[in-house]
Amino acid sequence: MTRVLNAERRAAQSGQTRSIVVFLHGYGANGADLLGLADPLAEHLPDTMFVAPDAPEACPGAPMGLQWFPIPWIDNSSEEEAERGMVAAVDDLNAFLDALMVDEDVLPEQVVLFGFSQGSMMALHVAPRREDMLAGVVAFSGRLLSPESLMDDVVQRPAVLLVHGDIDDVVPPQSMPQAVEALQSAGFKDVFAHVMKGTGHGIAPDGLSVALAFMRDKLGL
Repeated sequence: MTRVLNAERRAAQSGQTRSIVVFLHGYGANGADLLGLADPLAEHLPDTMFVAPDAPEACPGAPMGLQWFPIPWIDNSSEEEAERGMVAAVDDLNAFLDALMVDEDVLPEQVVLFGFSQGSMMALHVAPRREDMLAGVVAFSGRLLSPESLMDDVVQRPAVLLVHGDIDDVVPPQSMPQAVEALQSAGFKDVFAHVMKGTGHGIAPDGLSVALAFMRDKLGL
């Protein structure tokens, strides 16, 4: 039984939804944490709805925040608990995406997953394993989990943009080239990377500009 994910939405500026950007927030945050990005993006993506679901679990390390799955080196959970949590969250997110596309009458190729930190880990894990090809994945300050299983699990190879700050002290910057190598080894052709100079664990203006250009291209706008 999947859990229903609560979500905040920002309607398409034009009043007509032709595409959707789904924001996946980081560990200890919630959907509203990323939904503010819709403000600078909407004028350039007027036919795009922005949707920001909340992760399904309370976060022990941040009482007011949420998590997609436990992180052992932060919350002292076991590897088994982390694995179970991720498997469940993947099912929850897939169910959420399926329902969203039906409700809004959009095709998979009109949907971009835009993740930050743990949300990027979810996006990079979910998109390649879905039966339908999404328009693309934007992954800020994240990591490709279980790269060793990607080759066997991959079903679709959507375009991927990886963005990382070069002084990130939460998720090491070398996670980005490691992800690029794993994705390319698994047959992904459209893999792009951008380094945000002088940026820690966050989203800098130059990174957001690159993400916008990527999304406009992959959504055919």
